[in-house]
Amino acid sequence: MSETQAKSNDAGSTQDGADGSSGSDASGKAKDVRRDYVVRALGVKKVYEMGEVRTHALRGVDLDIFRGEYMAIMGPSGSGKSTLFNMIGGLDKPTEGMVFIDEVDVAALDSYELAWLRCRKIGYIFQSYNLLPTLTALENVTMPMTFANVDPDEARDRGFDILQRVGIGHRWSHRPGRMSGGQQQRVAIARALANQPAIVLADEPTANLDLKTGADIIAMLKALCAEMGVTVISATHDHKMLNICDRVVWIRDGRIERVEMREDIDIEVGTISGE
Repeated sequence: MSETQAKSNDAGSTQDGADGSSGSDASGKAKDVRRDYVVRALGVKKVYEMGEVRTHALRGVDLDIFRGEYMAIMGPSGSGKSTLFNMIGGLDKPTEGMVFIDEVDVAALDSYELAWLRCRKIGYIFQSYNLLPTLTALENVTMPMTFANVDPDEARDRGFDILQRVGIGHRWSHRPGRMSGGQQQRVAIARALANQPAIVLADEPTANLDLKTGADIIAMLKALCAEMGVTVISATHDHKMLNICDRVVWIRDGRIERVEMREDIDIEVGTISGE
């Protein structure tokens, strides 16, 4: 058996016990075993060097993420949460270890192949929306499809359809400056789903929204991704988002501290005035 295969088997065995995806519960009943991984991180380390200073952002992370699940990554500032998030999104490469996205080793890709994977496999949602101010809502949504060489007529039709799904089809011709924060985030979600990705990475997607709008965005994202079979991975501190996750990964000092199923976490989310 090769070293890579051995690491994969060891990581799978460890993860099964940690995340509750297999093994037995307290009653001894076998739990459901899921093996359709969309992301696998094996022994991932990341070291940043500035002169003689070496900063260990990740210190050996093993993590399996299943297709179609909704996962939150939690951790204090400097814990390595953002670095892990960027590794999963193909925005950075590990110093050691491997990250597989749909069974493709990200570290083995050249810049062109990596750009192809990010364009077609991953959708990104940012807390600051990152919409281009000179483009309409429809143009912002269809832009990723242009990079993916989708036929212009198909891109336009798909763009209209996605904007309708996120409840903002009537604002298709409006530019970001004429939309509220919640409307801009709906456009950003539509853009993230434009190329029918396997993964959506959501970086604090409700941070700039009021409570009610944030709750609406979370519910919509959950429903859309369940309908489309997309895996959502969110870096967040919003307990409303934690409340709908399947699993929560807690990271500290560059290591995964624990992985918990949502039903094992005691989360209390307050009511919104007027609801």
